[in-house]
Amino acid sequence: MTKAYDIVTIGGGLGGSALAISMARSGARVLVLERTAQFKDRVRGEGMSPWGVAEAKELGIYDLLRSVGNEVRWWDWYFGKQRAFHRDLVETTPMRCPMMTFYHPEMQEALFREAGDAGAAVQRSATVRSVTPGSPARVTFEDPAGSTTDVECRLAIGADGRTSLMRRWGGFTVHQEREFLFVSGMLVDGMPAEEDTLRMNMDLATGIMSFLNPQGKGRVRAYLVWRKDAGLQFQGEGDTARFFEESNRTGLPQEFLTGAQPAGPLATFSGADTWVDHPYANGVALMGDAAASSDPSWGQGLSLTLRDARVLRDQLSGGDDWDSAGHAYAVEHDRYFGVCRTFNDWLTELFYTPGPEGDAKRARALPLIAQDASRLPDASAGPTWC
Repeated sequence: MTKAYDIVTIGGGLGGSALAISMARSGARVLVLERTAQFKDRVRGEGMSPWGVAEAKELGIYDLLRSVGNEVRWWDWYFGKQRAFHRDLVETTPMRCPMMTFYHPEMQEALFREAGDAGAAVQRSATVRSVTPGSPARVTFEDPAGSTTDVECRLAIGADGRTSLMRRWGGFTVHQEREFLFVSGMLVDGMPAEEDTLRMNMDLATGIMSFLNPQGKGRVRAYLVWRKDAGLQFQGEGDTARFFEESNRTGLPQEFLTGAQPAGPLATFSGADTWVDHPYANGVALMGDAAASSDPSWGQGLSLTLRDARVLRDQLSGGDDWDSAGHAYAVEHDRYFGVCRTFNDWLTELFYTPGPEGDAKRARALPLIAQDASRLPDASAGPTWC
């Protein structure tokens, strides 16, 4: 017999597990399928903005995230070596929350375990072979022994990331923004960064920004962001010294770099947004990066994922018509992702536009922002400000 669930979530990371926890606690029959046997580190995805922390509280997973995460109260932004902002996020964001950072695999593992403890059925090393939309939707997957299982569900959820197969199975069309910014990142030990402070250094002359995401316990994820036309590329251990040199050129003090040692791979990736319009159709919903991946230069990805989980949960909890709930979720998702794209584009235009045109914009804007920081679009507050 084909087993039936209310929800089958393809992907057991942040979004899939957060939704599974919340829905299983409310009594829904949930199956979470995770393709990996063990979560792996990746060079992005550990900084959650304050508006995402507020979503974690709404979903009832804040205490769990806090137990494996690091709270970051302060945001320091330097232009070269000159500090322009020293911001208390708890006091100055509408949600009165800090930022939170994680070692990504540890965060994923904690949420995946909690999904099982909350009553969801969880399956690791599960290879999904197909998803057939409909009412009910049908999901076929293999276990590690090669045995195939078919299940039916009221809603199949694609939480399978930037390379989502659920997009194709659900018949969604993927859009991608033109490539403009690129991001390099590396996990670092031995860097004397303050554990409660996100530090950003911007060299306006070159259009290169460095930032430090402290993860606690003496570990930092260091990033560089630059325009595509800068022609930079960092990949692998051989580029570590050059990565540190470029970081120093942005104004990051040499004492931060002396003695710093790689604790993970150095990798480069495009910051271009990718998304689908209206991420629900015929019993299939997309969430997180499968629905829309935001330019990581501005740190909205984890927050968007938890917003997806909370909005979808609220819609599904509002009645028995889950098809209408799915469409309502998709409409709301398009709204807040559109807001994020708009203010990310504003920030990118202001700080990364090269040459005389960019210099003229910054000459007009930066003195006014220095007088009143609320004139700068607030990435920490996310779409709540609009």
